[in-house]
Amino acid sequence: MAVVATEMDLPEVDVFGLDRQAMVAAFAEAAERHWLVRTPLGYAVTRYQDVNAVLRDRRFHSAISLIPEMAGVQRPIGGRRQASILAMEGEEHSRLRRLASPAFTPRATEKLRPFMRQVIGDLVDGVAASGSCELVADVCEPYPIPVICELLGAPKSDWKLFSAWAVDIFRIFNNDVANDLPAIEAAMADLDTYVEAMIEDRRQSPADDLLSRLIAVEEEGDRMSTSELVMMTEAVLMAGTDTTRNQLACSVALLAGAPRQWEALADDPALAAPAVEECLRHLGAVRATARFASVDVEYRDVVFPQGSLVMVSLAAANHDPDVWDDPGRFDITRSPEGQPQMTFGSGIHFCLGASLARAELQEALPILARRMRGLRVDGEIEWKPPTVGIWGPSRLPLTFEPAE
Repeated sequence: MAVVATEMDLPEVDVFGLDRQAMVAAFAEAAERHWLVRTPLGYAVTRYQDVNAVLRDRRFHSAISLIPEMAGVQRPIGGRRQASILAMEGEEHSRLRRLASPAFTPRATEKLRPFMRQVIGDLVDGVAASGSCELVADVCEPYPIPVICELLGAPKSDWKLFSAWAVDIFRIFNNDVANDLPAIEAAMADLDTYVEAMIEDRRQSPADDLLSRLIAVEEEGDRMSTSELVMMTEAVLMAGTDTTRNQLACSVALLAGAPRQWEALADDPALAAPAVEECLRHLGAVRATARFASVDVEYRDVVFPQGSLVMVSLAAANHDPDVWDDPGRFDITRSPEGQPQMTFGSGIHFCLGASLARAELQEALPILARRMRGLRVDGEIEWKPPTVGIWGPSRLPLTFEPAE
């Protein structure tokens, strides 16, 4: 017989202020009592099967659409009527995802790999002779933006503009929207103006880039509108910048503490793909997402009343002992467990830029390993506050064998 969630005696975890490690530990302890956890804002699921099920259940909608309202902002951010694909549901979401997906396949990103290698190689050139760097500022921050510019067909000279816009727009996930709103909206307005000009140019003179392909895509006479193209470009910028920056820094921080694995990666580039998956599993830059019940939802004999907020802990799912043997062990040679890591999510909102992010990380890590032999952390790693949505090191000082 189903029980209403509000009437249940559940373990409670105060997620605010907990860092990743503490949160995973708290959820693991709570999971010994029940598969469902109560949080200050609602509930949380932490086991792999439940995380996957909630993300795939279309009755649970993305809570990104609630961020402005939860922050006390009672109007569309930026004055936009066009919702982000990250917040869309139903047929509207399916239509845009269907139109856009062919531009984001692994094959579509393959031709960018030589450019990725060039970008990361140039960045390493700038620090190799000194034998030291602050990886976040010297490598991670500037790495993905030129790739996004190349993908979209924007001039490489404009990567600093895109970088600044991405930083400000991503403030929406930092739990301080009310104070960050002016910076967020200014960045959105500047990006809109820039992209609208690009769209007009590509409609007159198509090129071999993502924006031209999105303009040209057609299905039974259906095309994206200008506002939809602008929104999709912003989604690409968000999916391909801050996440990759932070995940690369998280990955190097992990590998710096595992010198034998770092050397193995330098000697065997074939380890790049499994190394990326293990880094995403063990220390993902996206630790959680959230859903809300669009109707009364019954799941595993528990009724979630309409509007219930459910935190989906990707980090806890990635450390589920029922899925991974010794989940706390970091091992880039780990045998596949038959289940994918969950950092990219699951279901209809599975990360649209996953292929691009994987390619960027797979190209960057082996080059860094080969050219930064003897890597070690030089001092303390400074981490971003746990309230930051896309998380990772804010400062990662490193030393390594200088290039001759």
